[in-house]
Amino acid sequence: MSKVKRLIESYAQFIQLPWRDDAAAAQRVAFCVYPETEELRIRANLGEFELTTRQSGHDWIAFDLSDTFARWMAEQKYAEGYFRSPSKLPTVLHRYLEWLVDGFVANLDANEVDDNHVVMIYGVGSLFGLLKVKEVVDRLAPHVPGRLVVLFPGSFEQNNYRLLDGYDGWNYLATPILPDGAR
Repeated sequence: MSKVKRLIESYAQFIQLPWRDDAAAAQRVAFCVYPETEELRIRANLGEFELTTRQSGHDWIAFDLSDTFARWMAEQKYAEGYFRSPSKLPTVLHRYLEWLVDGFVANLDANEVDDNHVVMIYGVGSLFGLLKVKEVVDRLAPHVPGRLVVLFPGSFEQNNYRLLDGYDGWNYLATPILPDGAR
């Protein structure tokens, strides 16, 4: 069986567990961790994650981060200047994060997300070199009353997440869901 199918099975086992009502935002986050080489297969199987979620009695919504930086940059008055002098871009990336959070919250509101929803974010690889996934998740998680699930292309070893197997890993309290089972 493929790693993607095994990951979906691990996710199914995890999402069927009873949800605690008193869990803090960080405790309501799960990372589905998979090798970055499986990104296209994961995206092709998003419907399986949705089906599994709905079969478990939960509602579902997905939020794609893939093109958010390009859309944000297109709105910037000085975008051409940032392309000419990319070294200035880090000084305004906090605005991108704010824009991202505002769009996420607007999407949740428009879809009337409640405490029975699973909100899945994917495309987090597009954040590499711009924002830290931990920082984004820390800002998004408090807005999700149900569960936030992050499709995470990278690795999880010794309680350390590494996006795209980059050297800049971090320790996070989210529940890791791996192709060989949730931990």
